[in-house]
Amino acid sequence: MKTKTVYLLFLSTGTLLAKTIDYYTNTSLNHVSISLDRSLRLVYSFGRKRPNNPFIGGFIRENLNLSFFNRSTCAIYQLKVTEQEYQQLCEKILVMEGQKHLYRYNFLGLFGVMMNKEFRRHNAYFCSQFVATILQECGVYQGSKPAGLIRPQDLRAWRELKLIYQGELKSYPYFNHQPIGDEISYWKKSLFHYSFFIDKRIKETKHLARQTLRQIKFF
Repeated sequence: MKTKTVYLLFLSTGTLLAKTIDYYTNTSLNHVSISLDRSLRLVYSFGRKRPNNPFIGGFIRENLNLSFFNRSTCAIYQLKVTEQEYQQLCEKILVMEGQKHLYRYNFLGLFGVMMNKEFRRHNAYFCSQFVATILQECGVYQGSKPAGLIRPQDLRAWRELKLIYQGELKSYPYFNHQPIGDEISYWKKSLFHYSFFIDKRIKETKHLARQTLRQIKFF
């Protein structure tokens, strides 16, 4: 039987939230994503929609070239699946990506894990819950816990995974690391939209002023 390979990427980003989770769990690499390719171009998870804002989260396709990940350490595991399972994974992920505005980050569920109490919310996941759920729905993963209580370290302990790399993310040999200054890019975009808005308002004001002057002259 022909097989395909997917990859589970476990990360430590070094943020305050990540450090808090590391401290509580006494482990590291507490963010997990699923990648459809070895070079980490198609990487999906639930996390920050904006790297600098931890409070806005949901379904994301991760751009690992952002400076947010520059100091990240990681562990990458490969997982063999059938062609049919791989196709199902791709289809489910693409559907979610097309409807990503419907999905939220399950902050409540994340705290529920700490209390060993599952909190299910419609279209809301945290990272390991998402990975466990999508693998379960495709018949790939059968854990001893419900998906809402699965932690990244539970997935790392799964015997079907094979470790292929551990170390700095940017040094992963199949990753074409091209750093992007996300903070600079974000402010450039913000300034562009702001200046565009101001310019538009100035033009509208000038147009209104001309119309008013014409009416004054008419009377």
